[in-house]
Amino acid sequence: MMRNDLARSPWGWLLLSLAVAALHLGTVTAAGAEQAWIRAEVRLNLRTGPGSSYRILATLQTGDEITLLQRAEGWTKVRASDRKEGWIPAGYLQSKAPPTIRLTQLEAQVTELRGQLETVTAERERLAQTNARLEEVDDLQASQITELDRENERLKGGQRWPEWITGAGVLCVGMLLGMLWNRSTGRRSGPRIRL
Repeated sequence: MMRNDLARSPWGWLLLSLAVAALHLGTVTAAGAEQAWIRAEVRLNLRTGPGSSYRILATLQTGDEITLLQRAEGWTKVRASDRKEGWIPAGYLQSKAPPTIRLTQLEAQVTELRGQLETVTAERERLAQTNARLEEVDDLQASQITELDRENERLKGGQRWPEWITGAGVLCVGMLLGMLWNRSTGRRSGPRIRL
């Protein structure tokens, strides 16, 4: 009603034109959408235009996250989380989430980090057990390598006397068996050369 009375008065068109021009000049469109939250313990009416005479679309309250779309003198155009766009009085927004919202976000982060910590701790325990098993295998293999190195050195390093003794023993036993066989057949040993 007030707008109709204003439009009928002689100064009404001039005032209305000046208000529209001021609104247009005072409006700054954000280059990128900026996130903000309703501050303090308030309830704000989301209106169809920048003024208290415009129709109410919805009610916003503390902690509601909104997207800033435009700023005008004394009013801010926003988009609510339910995708409704409208105007609220300027001065009720803050760039940080209110403490109650931040507390909820931090509690969610703590829960997530605890889950990650439990996963990492379980993985660390599994890796420690695997490492212990691998160290046992490594120790066993190291002792086997040491034993093989000793045997290799023994075989290479001039310790062939056991082989020589075995060979001499076989030769002696063969000669002894030959002598015994020769005696048992009753032949005398003599020169075998005949002319």
